[in-house]
Amino acid sequence: MTPRSRTNQLLYQAELLLETAAGSDEHAEARRMAAEEGALALTELALQSLLREVTEHALLERHDWRELLGPEGRSLAELHRLRELATREDSWLAWLLPRLEALHGSDGVARRSGGAAQGLIATGSGAALADELRWCLREAKAEIAALRETSQEW
Repeated sequence: MTPRSRTNQLLYQAELLLETAAGSDEHAEARRMAAEEGALALTELALQSLLREVTEHALLERHDWRELLGPEGRSLAELHRLRELATREDSWLAWLLPRLEALHGSDGVARRSGGAAQGLIATGSGAALADELRWCLREAKAEIAALRETSQEW
């Protein structure tokens, strides 16, 4: 499988997980949270695959998004474009990166629905993680097409 095919496959699988019905039994909430975190994990794999894909010409040994998108990352046009995108507050990548960090943390990123825990004040837009991730995937796919075009010029 080519890196491009793998990226596409992972994005598709993430979207499929988001469409999984949680059901209405006592495990529905846990199933929804598992699907959201699973889709986010697949999105992280897709980001890694994308980085491998668009930096193929540079023959990099590693493709960890933390390294390549960090300030000390390689100086490649595609990576520069993604770093700039990550600094734009309204971009899919700026939304995605903190959630990937949270995914690796002890608390995870998926939250129970039905309001804030007792004694806590709810903040934020209140949009479901699945809905935000669907938006992120749509935006990412549009950006990926442009990145692939730039990368193919090499």
